[in-house]
Amino acid sequence: MIGAQTPLKVSLVATAASIVLLVVVFELIRSRRLRERYALLWLLTGLVLVVLSAWRGGLNTIAGWFGVRGYPPAVLFAVGLLFVILVLLHYSTVISRLSDQNVVLAQRLALLEEVLTRGRADGRAVPLDRAGEPVAKRDARLEAEQLPRT
Repeated sequence: MIGAQTPLKVSLVATAASIVLLVVVFELIRSRRLRERYALLWLLTGLVLVVLSAWRGGLNTIAGWFGVRGYPPAVLFAVGLLFVILVLLHYSTVISRLSDQNVVLAQRLALLEEVLTRGRADGRAVPLDRAGEPVAKRDARLEAEQLPRT
């Protein structure tokens, strides 16, 4: 017995939804609200869903491979869910890396603020040169070095 066929109406709706997903991703990239490197998984998801939605025979074959006999579009949902999980995993790693970088940046900022306020008792910032020496102290030292010695 051959398994159930994917209904044409389901294929059309799924194909339209997949194309809308691709259009939305391209619009987010175009408007610079989504970076290209982060959009790759979404684009791949949309393309796979378009292919599986439009190619009813392929979806039925893949459903047969996984033993889905009653309703082949369930495989389409499973594939979409798998890609969403991959995207979430990818974003979790990106967020973790950014969180670690924020900690390092906060520590560096605290060190720089300490260096800037160290020279003043009132806590106001002291201009520093590249070596971290207060500019006024450096200028006074340079002037003293240039004075003729008697």
